[in-house]
Amino acid sequence: MIPTVVWGTGNVGRAAIRAVEAHPELELAGVLVHNPDKVGRDAGSLAGLDYELGVAASADIEAILASRPGAVVYAASGEIRPEEALADIAKAIRTGAVVVTPALYPLYDPRNAPAEFRQPVLDAIEAGGGSLFVSGVDPGWGNDVLPLLISALAGTVDVVRCQEIFDYTTYDQPDSVRWIIGMGQPLEYDPPMLAPGVPTMAWGGQIRMLARGLGVELDEIRETVDRRALDATVTTELMGEFEAGTQGAIRFEVQGIVEGEPRIVIEHVTRIHPDCARDWPLPPDGVGAHRVIIEGRPRIEVSIEASDEGGNRSAGGNATAVGRLVNALPWLTAAEPGLYDALDVPLTPAVGKLGRKNP
Repeated sequence: MIPTVVWGTGNVGRAAIRAVEAHPELELAGVLVHNPDKVGRDAGSLAGLDYELGVAASADIEAILASRPGAVVYAASGEIRPEEALADIAKAIRTGAVVVTPALYPLYDPRNAPAEFRQPVLDAIEAGGGSLFVSGVDPGWGNDVLPLLISALAGTVDVVRCQEIFDYTTYDQPDSVRWIIGMGQPLEYDPPMLAPGVPTMAWGGQIRMLARGLGVELDEIRETVDRRALDATVTTELMGEFEAGTQGAIRFEVQGIVEGEPRIVIEHVTRIHPDCARDWPLPPDGVGAHRVIIEGRPRIEVSIEASDEGGNRSAGGNATAVGRLVNALPWLTAAEPGLYDALDVPLTPAVGKLGRKNP
């Protein structure tokens, strides 16, 4: 059994605790929290389980890492605190732990990561002998290994398109939705996530990995952004009111240009209400899906709908992304210390999980 610590208990951390608990090769050895109100609470309660796991949450980072866990799932946010997240992760690697996380966008593609992100990790690996694998919650598998897998079924491939299409009505992240993405803000507001260069910073690494997997050279990476206003005021269950005339939907593409044409595309279509921008791509059930489209011969389209925590699609997407990371831990533990990407780490079947109690 690999002693595993989950660091953070938000949307990603809750799913991580459940995934570690369900994995036959992992043992939940600790849970780290920042909120004082969570200190001392049982991990099962924090993860939304109906039973206790016998692991109390702690805010003592030094003590938890001093226990020398074999693995750490770093589930704390890195969107608005990347330097702090990088420092936390490097500290865990220096203890010899294998670390998986969605927190550091620049390290989705570590081969091309900026030196200020890559070098501290390499230094920590050399000092402690741990490893790092970063994959996204958008989800990472939907923008790297899945499209490459599906492309293997095609005779010819013209365009590879990865889509995330979501209604954020039930997404319990008001700060991210309102301020980072800009929902409910005037269209004059400039959302940080849509600022020039930011989509490429977040998803350009996956474009480059797809190009590497497909064996093509990129001319460049381009961005397109579109925004729509709400026609009427809407009220959401978890985030309150969004006024008419404010931003109600966004659509952006990160495009890998090959021989002058957008051939590898990661597209996000996000709404705060399903009635906004109905002419844009819609998920099959109107709520949310991840989709891969291979334009070629034959044309192939695969949509994946995941739900968790009472049918919540955003929670389901987080859970599948966490599953990719947590299920990689045994492979990473057996591998040499290093900085890995999604093309290095194989998809791991659910060996030993079939029929196990579903937490």
